Amino acid sequence: MPTRVLVLSDTHLPGRARSLPPSVLEAAAQADLIVHAGDLVSLDVYDELALLAPVIAVHGNVDDPEACRRLPARAVFERDGVRVGVTHGHLGRAPTTPGRALEAFAADEPRPAVVIFGHSHQPLIERREGVLLLNPGSPTDPRRAPAPSYAWLELDGGEARARLVELPRRR
Repeated sequence: MPTRVLVLSDTHLPGRARSLPPSVLEAAAQADLIVHAGDLVSLDVYDELALLAPVIAVHGNVDDPEACRRLPARAVFERDGVRVGVTHGHLGRAPTTPGRALEAFAADEPRPAVVIFGHSHQPLIERREGVLLLNPGSPTDPRRAPAPSYAWLELDGGEARARLVELPRRR
């Protein structure tokens, strides 16, 4: 049975919205695991998600001091034969956010097959250097993206598949 991972980033709560969209909470209740790639802002988001499924989260560049103390800058986990790295994407020397995300795990052995990141609020599913890069965008603050979004990552027998889910813009 595949592992269904709900992937979030850049929720910026309570600054960009008062709460997570109901459809994100519904998705979280269906997930086997939730990954948050930083900029939660407050650990209240982590706590709310943790009521619905296990959560792996990293801190971002605008998280409050408590979130930065409690959450790592990067995390690595393995499920269903797939090694996954998680970072926010703001640290490093590469000129782009995807480049900094890859750079965060360049020295890891074995190297993650999937790297999840955020920071840019720009959804992305792309293979680079044999690694599946996944940025879910933001469900609350899409900025220049066409719509708010999150992602699903399915892990099964050493294989990883990702898809983006666009949400309606809030008014």
